[in-house]
Amino acid sequence: MQAIFGHMNVAYLSLGSNEGDRLQWLEKAIALISATCGTMQKRSAIYETAAWGITDQPDFLNMVITLETALSPTELLGAILQVETTLGRHRTVKWGPRIIDIDILLYDDVTMDMPGLIIPHPFMQDRRFILIPLAEMAPQYMHPVLHKTVAALLAECPDKLEVWRYNGDK
Repeated sequence: MQAIFGHMNVAYLSLGSNEGDRLQWLEKAIALISATCGTMQKRSAIYETAAWGITDQPDFLNMVITLETALSPTELLGAILQVETTLGRHRTVKWGPRIIDIDILLYDDVTMDMPGLIIPHPFMQDRRFILIPLAEMAPQYMHPVLHKTVAALLAECPDKLEVWRYNGDK
């Protein structure tokens, strides 16, 4: 892939699903992201966790991928929202059930705060289902705002929701 800005950028994306064939939705999302956003470099294991926010819904499968991309942060967000739409995501209930949820966690060392896009993700340090797969891939990555490693953020995380490695549907 030819870099538009002269170099490739590295983004960490969180993927989650709790409707239907959750594993299939994650795989379809990865395929579409790879086809439209850049090159996936690494992927974490898949983790299962109880729903966060609105808890009366099916458990989520969550994972993190590393993406090498020539897209700017806003272009990447647009492409990710298109992937969600293509897969049938409808944003109706905040924290409600969803086929697929894709978030930009980190993008190089960029910090930005604009309507619809905050990088680094503003709640990542509060959610074990993000930090556990992220720490698996990049424990020494330094959070550009909090100036702590991902491993340190995980150690300090106030979230008590259990996160376990996914071993296939029981």
